Parts: sequence; C-alpha cells; structure tokens
Amino acid sequence: MNVDRLLASDCAEPFPVYPDLVERLLAPADGTDGDSTIAHVMATIAGYAYSDSATVATIAARLGLARAACVRVEQFVDAMYICSTAYLIQSRCGRVAIIAYRGTEPTNITSWLGDADVTPAAMVLEGHDARPTVHGGFYRNFRVTRWQVMRELVRAQEGRSLVDPDERREHPLEALYVTGHSLGGAMAVLFALATRAPELRAVYTFAQPMTICAPTPPGAEDVGRRIFRYVLEGDLVPAMPPVGWGEFIHLGREYRHADGGWHAADEPTAQLTSLRNVPRTLLGLLTSSTRRASIMNALDLHGPHRYIDALRPVDRVTEFGDRV
Repeated sequence: MNVDRLLASDCAEPFPVYPDLVERLLAPADGTDGDSTIAHVMATIAGYAYSDSATVATIAARLGLARAACVRVEQFVDAMYICSTAYLIQSRCGRVAIIAYRGTEPTNITSWLGDADVTPAAMVLEGHDARPTVHGGFYRNFRVTRWQVMRELVRAQEGRSLVDPDERREHPLEALYVTGHSLGGAMAVLFALATRAPELRAVYTFAQPMTICAPTPPGAEDVGRRIFRYVLEGDLVPAMPPVGWGEFIHLGREYRHADGGWHAADEPTAQLTSLRNVPRTLLGLLTSSTRRASIMNALDLHGPHRYIDALRPVDRVTEFGDRV
C-alpha cells in the first residue's frame, strides 16, 4: 500500500476560483438537488485524480482550498486486476474533506480488465443484514484501499492533520464529499454504501457506469438521496455494463447535459441492451471519415475534461487561470 502526504501551497492571482469555497461546502444541503458550484469543484478534482499528488493539491488550492492537506492512497496488483487510487483532501481548518477516486486509466490494461470483471460480489452494508450484489471488479478495487482511506478519514474526524497526525486542525470534520469520474464514480458510490459516514454531505459522480446489481438493496434509498450523477449526452459509459452481462441499476439523482445546459432526468440512464452493434460501428472507422469523426466524438465525450468544461461557470476563471 502506497501512501503520499503533502500540503497544498497558497495560490497567487487570479486564484482562487471560489474564495468562499469552504463556506459553500459547509452550507446546509438545499433539498435533493445537486449544487452547480459544488458539481464543478468535484468534477475538477475528479478529473485531476488521474494525476499525481502535487497536481491534485495544486488544483485544490486553485479552487479555494489553499493549505489543504492532500493524501494519496493507492494499491496495484496486476494479476487480480487491481488498480485503485484514492485522494483525500482536508481543508486547512479541518471542517471539510473530499475523497476523490481515480477512474479507469486509459493506458492501463489492468484497469480495463477490472472494469470487465462483472462477476457479482456480495457487499457488506453497515447496519443491515442483507448483502447486496455489486460489480465484482469495482468492489475489489474499492475494498483494497478502503481501510487505509478509513484510517485517514478517522484522523480528519478527530481533528488531526492528514499530513502530520500529531498536529491538530482548528476543527474536526463536519462535511465530507466523495467524488470520481467513470470507475472513480463507481467506487465513490460503493464508499457511500459501505461506510455511511455521518459527515457525508453528498457524492458527485461523472460518467459513472452502473455499479449495483438489481434490485435496489435495502437501506440504499437514504444513500441514493445524496448521490448526484452527471452524464453528458452521447457518453455510453453510464449505460454500461450491457444487459447481457447482468442486470444493474443506478442510484441517486441524474443530471444530463443537453441543449447547452444541465437538466434533472426523469429516469436514470437505461442499461445498454447489447454490444452487437459496437463492432459494426467500429468497422466504420475503415470506411467513412464521417463515421470516424462521430465515433471519436462519442469516445471524447467520456473524457473528464469534457465534464469540467460543461460544468464550468462562465463568470469564473478556469483551473488554468484564464477565462473562456
């Protein structure tokens, strides 16, 4: 198990993107709707969770969490298709923490094999005797780093610094957010189901594939009210795995991007019925430039940067410090 710890530095102008970010994250939740500012923050952190600790800490500081503690927990076991990375970010005051799970790494075959391992696995839920079945590959990746993540979370709950456990923060943890893109979103949902941390405010996922086997497990409704899923129209991953691999469901409130804005969906994304047409579609790469452009556009829509761009407010600087 590899664990990295560092402290985010202060940022010069034009940052932070959100000067009042800690206060925004501490504000009481407004009903059952997702918060657009928090969604942008979580999408950005989830996107940069594909990078290293220094980059994640820098992005957190630019967003509005200067001097935050940043911890990376990771474990890789190729033979078991394990490729698990989680980041924990603790605000300088200690009142806010964010857990961000890394998604499928595009160039890592182990990560892809874990995604394809849909063998159902029984999951233990705190406070419930029932053991619902979940996506086996996702669950294995979540479990391998779970206890180290929980150790870090306990430190935050006790008001200790995640960089130096002997150092006290001004406050103990009050508000916890969990996020992730793609596979990272699936692991974020599993964390919320398995852990039931009392400080959990919300789970924000982006391009998240289905994770829970049908039917809806007992006790999942309360967790579902805190899950907000964001889906770009045309992104196929939220419809995966296909029905032929088992029946899966989504939890939480879904927001889809269409006609230039985000809208609450009446129904969650439906599970893909078949993969038969995918090979035929890919053959179009060899025969048609128009089809090639269409397919590449569909693949590109899944990228974390597309979700960050779609959620970025027009009146704020980007994480790069410019305006678009």
